[in-house]
Amino acid sequence: RCLNACPAGVDVPNYVSLVAAGKHAQALEVHRERNPFAMICGRVCPAFCEMRCRRGEIDEPVAIRSIKRFMADHEAKRPWTPPRKGEPKQEKVAVVGSGPAGLTAALRLAQMGYPVTVFEALPVPGGMMAVGIPDYRLPRDVLAQEIDNIRRAGVEILCNKKLGEDFTVDDLMNGQGYKSVVLAIGAHKSMRLGIPGEDREGVWQGVDFLREVALGKAPDLTGKSVAVVGGGNVAIDAARTALRLGASEVHVVYRRTRQDMPAYKEEIEAAEQEGVIYHYLSNPVRVLGPARVTAIEVQHQELGEFDRSGRRRPVPMEGSLFPLSVQVLIPAIGQQPDSACADTAGIEFNRNATFKVGKALATSKPGVFAAGDAVSGPASVIDAVAHGNQVAKVVDAYLRTG
Repeated sequence: RCLNACPAGVDVPNYVSLVAAGKHAQALEVHRERNPFAMICGRVCPAFCEMRCRRGEIDEPVAIRSIKRFMADHEAKRPWTPPRKGEPKQEKVAVVGSGPAGLTAALRLAQMGYPVTVFEALPVPGGMMAVGIPDYRLPRDVLAQEIDNIRRAGVEILCNKKLGEDFTVDDLMNGQGYKSVVLAIGAHKSMRLGIPGEDREGVWQGVDFLREVALGKAPDLTGKSVAVVGGGNVAIDAARTALRLGASEVHVVYRRTRQDMPAYKEEIEAAEQEGVIYHYLSNPVRVLGPARVTAIEVQHQELGEFDRSGRRRPVPMEGSLFPLSVQVLIPAIGQQPDSACADTAGIEFNRNATFKVGKALATSKPGVFAAGDAVSGPASVIDAVAHGNQVAKVVDAYLRTG
């Protein structure tokens, strides 16, 4: 059941048994067959496998994620050169985006023998792993080491190359000779609260805030009171990061109950232990201040009927407004792909700005495929890895069949 629960289909029982036998290198080899990021996922994976572990029916699940981390760290001093599994091929493939989906797709295609180039808009590779997950959760040396593994497979990674500004899909296919393109641009565009005063100075969108911190451009939060709106991983990461930047206090404002928060349970608890103050069943309705944020007006909520997500819908309570004095507001209520960078390439999008694809992850443009958060919406690293494995296979099938 643990294997079936893993989006990437990692053979959990096999590598756990090999670790138990002291065969760490063999165990890591098994893991990398389906997921090349053992060190990364040993730190940030939601561990869907543990939720389905049969041992959990007796006492507690096997600590699969911890075993993964131990196994990968044990072998960390031995650089991995991914094995070639196919004859060299002539058709060049371009991958746009160097997050977990793009890097996995690039790796698998390189292993099949294709020349692969990855184009990354940011100055560093890694996508959300580099600029969305704080370094206290995912150390940058760990990320760099696993990206270097991808490079050793023969993958070229070019940074500061943004789709729609520095090149287009047509440029790649018609001008540069790439026979197929994989769009793995992630979901880096924050969703707005849509309330009065959201454009005041002192408002940072959650994804933008984490990216600026990761790139060494952190705002000065020393002694400031911060409010984070949202209950997902980005919200909790932003709250804990704000504390580390010297904020005097950090409030998380969430419109549902604690049980409804989609963030990882251990992250919610860790933030609370660090001093984050939670306001459940609360929702901001207005940002206050003459030019810069001085407070937010918050309204208490009560739970109404169930919605499509299977959760009870929060309903505003009349006469329950209260001010929360803060100098910085960080909305983190979700994100979506930035469709503007590809809207002229003849590629269709869904209403939520994700790429419209078929079962084989093919877009409406021949030879162009999509994977990761740009297709599924925001998900986990392991979900993106699964997409990367899948899209590499369909690109190979497309190129082999002409």
